[in-house]
Amino acid sequence: MDTRNEKGLMPSLSEVHRSIPVHSGKFWRRLSGFLGPGYLVAVGYMDPGNWATSIAGGSAFGYTLLSIVLLSNFMAIILQALSLRLGIASGQDLAQACYDAYGKKARWFLWLMAEAAIIATDLAEVIGTAIALNLLFGIPMEIGVLITLADVALIFWLQGKGFRKVEAVIVALTLVIAVCFIIQIAYADPVMGDLLSGLVPQRDILESPMMLYLALGIIGATVMPHNLYLHSAIIQTRSYGPSNAEKRDAIRMGTIDSTVALMFALFINGAILVLAAATFNATGRTEVAEIQDAYELLSPILGLSIASTLFAVALLASGLNSTVTATLAGQIIMEGFIHFKMPAWARRLVTRGIAVIPAVVAVYIYGDSGTAKLLVLSQVMLSLQLPFAVVPLVMFTADKKRMNGLHAPRWMTLTAWLIAIIVIVLNVKLIYDVATGAISL
Repeated sequence: MDTRNEKGLMPSLSEVHRSIPVHSGKFWRRLSGFLGPGYLVAVGYMDPGNWATSIAGGSAFGYTLLSIVLLSNFMAIILQALSLRLGIASGQDLAQACYDAYGKKARWFLWLMAEAAIIATDLAEVIGTAIALNLLFGIPMEIGVLITLADVALIFWLQGKGFRKVEAVIVALTLVIAVCFIIQIAYADPVMGDLLSGLVPQRDILESPMMLYLALGIIGATVMPHNLYLHSAIIQTRSYGPSNAEKRDAIRMGTIDSTVALMFALFINGAILVLAAATFNATGRTEVAEIQDAYELLSPILGLSIASTLFAVALLASGLNSTVTATLAGQIIMEGFIHFKMPAWARRLVTRGIAVIPAVVAVYIYGDSGTAKLLVLSQVMLSLQLPFAVVPLVMFTADKKRMNGLHAPRWMTLTAWLIAIIVIVLNVKLIYDVATGAISL
């Protein structure tokens, strides 16, 4: 069946567009049809890049940056709600909306920024998965990086099983990550008073260049640009009705799914930082930044022989999870911005191949000890690219005509603009610190 829209264009992710039925009737029955997309988005908020920034932040500054994790999660909830609203109300994903709204030069620029974000995300996944393979099975990092190319087959197989199967695998792997961290946090026994005080923003974050650098890394690792493109597309896999009342209900159900899933991601991200603060910072090991060092130290410090293994298993699950969502986001971005369609396996091979090159170079030059710097840098790069996705998103969702009368409430638009301004100001401060030598990359 041809599902072209009124402009003669294929819908986002056309092979699974409106493929998942939704239900009418009671609240829980309606909600059940929308459970899933939020978790695909949430896994991007707990990828290996998050691990590097949270471990470095927790070991160096204790619980102080926990407030940034909380702030980032609030930003994510607002922006992802806008993203799914755009997809439902306009029938376009964010990339398609940009193509429709801007001229050729602007489209190509935004496409390049989005592709750079995908590559930065993929780089973190490559290194994180390679580290996990090394820790669990002793596979050399150089070989592990190359093995990650094989996950193209995994993605291709999963997509062939249907979108609900993809969502089920994502949820299962996310539960594995959660269980691993629940056990480790229980043994870490963090000081609750210090933990709660860490939730309150501190002025030191703005005054310390290194703390600001890690704070931006946490923001970039949490509010990922590619997730905004992803959510606006995958929400359209649901077969909601064409009326505004049905779309309004779909927005409500999708927002609930997204918010709950992101609160789950908040727990995981907070747990990584709390674990680093309670084990490394509390014992004077403030220089722990490498995931490998964290792995080696966890079992002795916690007195739990399986702690390091649980840590590595969670890391592997995180890398595999993020692989799926980055592939989908890459497809959405390429098809939406330049109307170029390629098989999923080919798309994955190209982006993963590009990410493998700097990963191999970094491992060769710096050895295992250089991966943390590259991971944190990749997340800071995501923060620098974030405004190029956020600003169009806020503009589009405030447009009554584009949103067919389902535009965002004024409070949400104003909050989103505030988020955009905060990210831009922090990015400018970072660029200034780098230019003046206050931070050395």
